[in-house]
Amino acid sequence: MAGQLLLALTAGMLGAVNPCGFALLPAYLSVLVAAEPGRPVRAVGRALQAGAALALGYAVVFGAFGLVLTPIAGALQPRLPWLTVVLGLGLAALGGWLLAGRSLPSVTVRAPVLTGSTGSTVLFGMAYAVASLGCAVGPFLALVVSSLRAGSIGSGVALFFAYAGGMALVVSATAVAVALVRVSLLTRIRGLLGLVPRVGGAILVVCGLYVAYYGWYELRLAGDLRLAGTDPVINAAAVVQRWLSSVVAALGAWPFVVVVAIALLALVVLTKKRPARGGPFSSERVTDQEVRRPAGTR
Repeated sequence: MAGQLLLALTAGMLGAVNPCGFALLPAYLSVLVAAEPGRPVRAVGRALQAGAALALGYAVVFGAFGLVLTPIAGALQPRLPWLTVVLGLGLAALGGWLLAGRSLPSVTVRAPVLTGSTGSTVLFGMAYAVASLGCAVGPFLALVVSSLRAGSIGSGVALFFAYAGGMALVVSATAVAVALVRVSLLTRIRGLLGLVPRVGGAILVVCGLYVAYYGWYELRLAGDLRLAGTDPVINAAAVVQRWLSSVVAALGAWPFVVVVAIALLALVVLTKKRPARGGPFSSERVTDQEVRRPAGTR
């Protein structure tokens, strides 16, 4: 059983960088980059929340597809690329909005770093899963659903959580790293803060257009299998995806576990020891004028 759990964990980790949906990870992280700078404590807490919520949405879709929709999977599978195209175009439009220098409207999918809304991130995770179903659902069905349907309910549930945990580890560790780098850099280059949403928007446009293009490629491939391996854009992205998968597989789970564990420990310790205003973890600095300003004046 331990070997099956490790296999499910590894499958979940690789599922986060699968060929169909791997571009959605930098797309989501670009929204984190576009967020307003905050204190490291809050940034780490919200990054962990984002990673967990994203993995939850991912697991919900895979669980529903595996347990409920498998009987009609044959009818659903050919239509999934259309959802991928729509999702990619939507992300590209959101990126164009940011690239134009505008803030994220309240009606769009927004990350917890921006709004504190876990529900919106769960929805993003569900979209991530829909785009990933074509590539990543096979190992999930073989590992988890086959165990559940064989009557091993306890083993199947454990494998399900291991799979979801593997996905959560990769997403959470990456989100924590991005959150800390973002806070560290933005405190040093405050004069360039206006460019940050535009950079995030540019990344979102590129990733969204690629996701839409991949869906269109899948639609064309379904009509003509001779197109397999002939598209230069897909081939170039496949090189990057294979490299990411090899890195994740070579690292294993422990580095991601360590990153998430350290982030959780730091969050607990630093939350209990909140620094005074203007301290090392404060997003506000007390200026010399404020220090010399007499009490009761503005």
